[in-house]
Amino acid sequence: MGHVLGTTIMNRINLSEKFARLNEHWRPKIVGELNGQEVKIARFKGTFVWHRHEHEDELFLVWRGRMRVEFREQVVELSEGEMLVVPRGVEHRTAADEEVEVILFEPAAMRNTGNVTSESLTAPTGDWI
Repeated sequence: MGHVLGTTIMNRINLSEKFARLNEHWRPKIVGELNGQEVKIARFKGTFVWHRHEHEDELFLVWRGRMRVEFREQVVELSEGEMLVVPRGVEHRTAADEEVEVILFEPAAMRNTGNVTSESLTAPTGDWI
């Protein structure tokens, strides 16, 4: 979005085009923002690190493919068009046997690995596509 002479210009976001530009796994990219939240897209494949977000809830919405969100005592399988909100403070990890495309809704500048730092998995914040 931009502003021209006090007028807001509305730009359509084509998610298929945005996903086509992603070439890394586990590196969410921002495609929009609203009310202090960022809308991000990511490709997942393999198994992520166990972590939690002390102060933020996290929403996973499957765009294409299948994935699971693993908790210490439960596993939730998600297919295309399904979503799950992980409440703040709940330890979890995401996993996908085959590549999956996911839309994330989370507070601005939230670190993808939460309370854990991983050289290979912690993604930079503020990264737009």
